[in-house]
Amino acid sequence: MSDPLHIVLDDTAMTAAGQGNVLASRLIHRAHAESGWYLYAPTCALVEADRARPGTAEHLAAMPGITVLDLDLPAALVIAGQETWAAAHSQYAAQPTADRPEGAIVATSSPERWHGEPVRVLDLNA
Repeated sequence: MSDPLHIVLDDTAMTAAGQGNVLASRLIHRAHAESGWYLYAPTCALVEADRARPGTAEHLAAMPGITVLDLDLPAALVIAGQETWAAAHSQYAAQPTADRPEGAIVATSSPERWHGEPVRVLDLNA
């Protein structure tokens, strides 16, 4: 059995999924159908995606393979000083935790946004 794969969708990945991006759709399908695949939607990124494409939040939150990550106090304290909460919450969610010792990969359709940041990136444009 292979190691679990943890992927955080940033707001651009969420809107790409709503626009029929094939790679985003495959991630969603695998998270729903295969064990060991985990897909996360940080709340702040979900809000920003819904602003860009109304209906995205409700649609993604209803999918059984996606775990919506709440903006809890530790996350709020870390991201409060950041310029964009969507990217900051996605980056926070990708950091290593007890459940995800290796952290998570950030799926995005804007990989340039993550240049120089301490996260692994999955480019959905590839």
